[in-house]
Amino acid sequence: MKDFISKISLAIKDPMLRARILFVAAALVVFRLFSAIPIPGIDTDALSRLFSGSQFLGLLDIFSGGGLANLSIVMLGVGPYITSSIIMQLLTMIFPKLKALYHEEGEAGRKRFSQYSRLLTVPLAVLQGIGYLILFERQGVLPNLSQFDMATNVIIITAGSLLLMWLGELMTEFGIGNGVSLLIFAGIVARLPTVLYQFAAGFDQAQIPFYIFFTAAAVLVVYGVVVVTEAERPVPVTYAKRVRGNKVYGGISTYLPLRVNQAGVIPIIFALSLLLFPQMVFNFFTTSNTEIIKSIAIKLVAIFNNGWFYSIFYFVLVFLFTYFYTAVTFDPEAISTNLQKNGAFIPGVRPGPATAEHLGRVVTRITLVGAVFLGLVAVLPLAMQAVTNNPALAIGGTALLIVVSVVVDLFKKVEAQVSMREY
Repeated sequence: MKDFISKISLAIKDPMLRARILFVAAALVVFRLFSAIPIPGIDTDALSRLFSGSQFLGLLDIFSGGGLANLSIVMLGVGPYITSSIIMQLLTMIFPKLKALYHEEGEAGRKRFSQYSRLLTVPLAVLQGIGYLILFERQGVLPNLSQFDMATNVIIITAGSLLLMWLGELMTEFGIGNGVSLLIFAGIVARLPTVLYQFAAGFDQAQIPFYIFFTAAAVLVVYGVVVVTEAERPVPVTYAKRVRGNKVYGGISTYLPLRVNQAGVIPIIFALSLLLFPQMVFNFFTTSNTEIIKSIAIKLVAIFNNGWFYSIFYFVLVFLFTYFYTAVTFDPEAISTNLQKNGAFIPGVRPGPATAEHLGRVVTRITLVGAVFLGLVAVLPLAMQAVTNNPALAIGGTALLIVVSVVVDLFKKVEAQVSMREY
């Protein structure tokens, strides 16, 4: 603890690090100011009712940094950019040229890949903006928009999303940590006062022992999330000796760190999208004039509203998507090829296809732990709300994973910067 405090004090005293930290703080202030500027004509009562009854919009609000709940000019947040990045990663499975660009062409290739992601963000932001405006218009949150008003609002919120994307990249370059993650983190933290107010409003002195138990459980859950998020399986790697003239190079032993949770929060996002989007469609058809369609939609909505079905289906989807996304992002053949090119090998495993097969088996086994962990964290808020009947007393979920990941990464970046200056 003393070492950590000393590193933080060194970071504050160092002029360059202090400038980076202040830049991040200033950027977050600008972001929160933009999040408070709404588009015109909003019915605030209808907006609050809509968000209180929709988990899907609540998830989207997390990735908008809290701007969607206010219908601000940055209501899209960095959502289109995140969606674009995910789509580009999935496309590497389909197009070999994109895969080679990202994995084999070094820093220049990754820069081009990032540029393609930025370009794809524009049409995605336009489409999402139109979809949101139509949704809020039909729900009575916005008045009937003329074509000119619709086009103006789409341009404004698209520009707001691109502004946040640019701001996030500036924070990454001139600040500390990942700028896009910090923007999402700021939106989640900004919701804490509302959660604390809800907790204070429902406070009951007779339940103080329960609150103490809940606090202890929350600490244990956060500790478990940190441990599993940082957990990795080291695969030993040895570099072969090479003789050049009178000198011997290589012969060192190191390890290849394989993270237990390589997919991060992406499987939860996929699972929620697949789980909650059909509910919005079924709810739309419950008002249909066709009796058969209406009755089928009502039955399907009732099935999805069943707590047991929802939780089990949610867990299964997160589990499956964890394996799917890990298979997309982790390429054992590329790692095996790179090891072989650099004269490295795993002791007891032949180079080439045997190494790729060995890495694939190891990742499959450790992903089982990561998939079960993500599934439990995803359904934990549902279980806590069912037990406590208080939305403020919920532990886990996407927000907790994002907060823990961002805080841990930020501390690592600060520690790395301080260590570099010490040396």
